[in-house]
Amino acid sequence: MTRFANRTVAVTGAAGNLGRAVAARFAREGARLLLIDVDAERAAKLGSELPGDHLGIAVDLLDAAAVQSAIADAAGKLGAVDVAVALAGGFDMGPAVHETDAAVWERMHRLNLGTLLPLLAAVTPAMIARGSGKIVTVGAHAALKGVAGMGAYCASKASVMRVTESAAAELRGRGINVNCVLPTILDTPQNRAAMPKADPSHWVSPDALAAVIAFLASDDARAVHGALLPVTGLS
Repeated sequence: MTRFANRTVAVTGAAGNLGRAVAARFAREGARLLLIDVDAERAAKLGSELPGDHLGIAVDLLDAAAVQSAIADAAGKLGAVDVAVALAGGFDMGPAVHETDAAVWERMHRLNLGTLLPLLAAVTPAMIARGSGKIVTVGAHAALKGVAGMGAYCASKASVMRVTESAAAELRGRGINVNCVLPTILDTPQNRAAMPKADPSHWVSPDALAAVIAFLASDDARAVHGALLPVTGLS
């Protein structure tokens, strides 16, 4: 398939386990990739390993001015961003809500919501001007409700989900689709090491989640707005 031929796709958190799978999927489907990660070397290496024209860069996603500058600079090299896939984020188990200090709440919100908002601010105006665009975010199936020991994480991912729904409602009449995937446990080396007794065949592979993300970023999902799509595997 070449659903993304002549389209520029920006991926944050590109050098992570899911990021690499998403980048590979879009590359196979003909996209030009703007690969954004905190690690410039890993992002550049990933870009060089994939077929096609790609740019790997390091950007502090919490720095709105830096994100604006990076997106503008990349547009001159790859073309304006047609698809934005916001994968950057983080997870930590925590203590009970009443024992969680302010630094933990702030860290989870910075990692999951703070890395998303500057990206939205940077890519959306050009999408509005063109009358087209796709934005895919990553929430969490666990954040559909509160979970013991995961208060800060669930709250931050729930914020991502509400922001996705709000942006979708604002942009749906402008030719822009904004949707969110809600994975459960991803089958990664880190999760296998942390849960050695679990059955990873029940988890979601990065490749499987990448396929769902690619669907939401494609014209096949042109009628889908503000979806919170569970991707649960057998878990």
